[in-house]
Amino acid sequence: MPNQKHILVLRFSAMGDVAMAAPVIQALINQYPDLKITIVTRTFFKPMFSDIKNVAVYAADLKGEHKGILGLYKLSKELKALNFDVVADLHNVLRSKILKFFFTGKKVIQIDKGRDAKKALISGKEFKQLKTTQKRYADVFESLGFPLDLSQPIYPNKVDLSKYLKTFITDSSKKTIGIAPFAAHQGKMYPLAQMKDVIKHLSKEYNIILFGGGKEETAILNKIEKEHQTVVSAAGKLSFEDELSLISNLDVMLSMDSGNGHLAAMYGVKVITIWGVTHPFAGFVPYNQSDEHQLTANRDKYPLIPTSIYGNKYPEGYDNAAGSISADEVVEKVKFVIPK
Repeated sequence: MPNQKHILVLRFSAMGDVAMAAPVIQALINQYPDLKITIVTRTFFKPMFSDIKNVAVYAADLKGEHKGILGLYKLSKELKALNFDVVADLHNVLRSKILKFFFTGKKVIQIDKGRDAKKALISGKEFKQLKTTQKRYADVFESLGFPLDLSQPIYPNKVDLSKYLKTFITDSSKKTIGIAPFAAHQGKMYPLAQMKDVIKHLSKEYNIILFGGGKEETAILNKIEKEHQTVVSAAGKLSFEDELSLISNLDVMLSMDSGNGHLAAMYGVKVITIWGVTHPFAGFVPYNQSDEHQLTANRDKYPLIPTSIYGNKYPEGYDNAAGSISADEVVEKVKFVIPK
């Protein structure tokens, strides 16, 4: 094993990207138990790493005291006091590059995001599977001298639910499905009318817990909750830590190409992802999920998919591309995947 014992990991955001790092960090600690890891990220994301031994989270307040070049310089001084040995930059953005500039004399390896390959994918030049984000994270640690085997994942245990959290599961004798119907961009979302059909059918046999955030999303989910006896919305009712506890107890998560799918995958929950203008080939499939769990839009009808890596760009008429996946197909996939 290399002499370095303390690795500083940089991954500020976004939620899904940070969640994808968690199982990689877990594998790193499992395979190199003498390592110490400090993850520099937002305070909000700390619960993702709470069950991993030898891992500490250092909060980066990039909108407050660590804002701008002077703030990053202050952050660098705070971090250097931790006496880390090497730096794994899993973000590779301007902020992390500036921060690394202040780490004179330290070995720093940054993630290769595969920008050229991704550009070829969205341009239609090469439609093929790219390296997963988790593998890209693992490559950083391998370059630091810590090769990783991600083929045998180890997950945190299900959290014992509090009395209050148990109220979100209507019937303990039934399997429980989490559904997260929203995403950051319209082109990544399944049409709400079709999702309501999915919920209507699944609620007849299973408990349904709805996940989302924001005032508008919460109002929509609360309205859906009132229409079905076995549907409960968690939106706006829980801390992030409690939400993770609830997610850990799901049997299946149905999600868009968004953060909730990655949160569920952290716990080994089976995740079914609905893809709109993005595509699994870009490398953002939730950790250790089968190709069979990926429901993709009809490329015969929408041949330019993937139109972008993050779903923020798409041609006119592509905003409801995910709707080319029928509600019946989604229901059938959930019933096929859910543990019997």
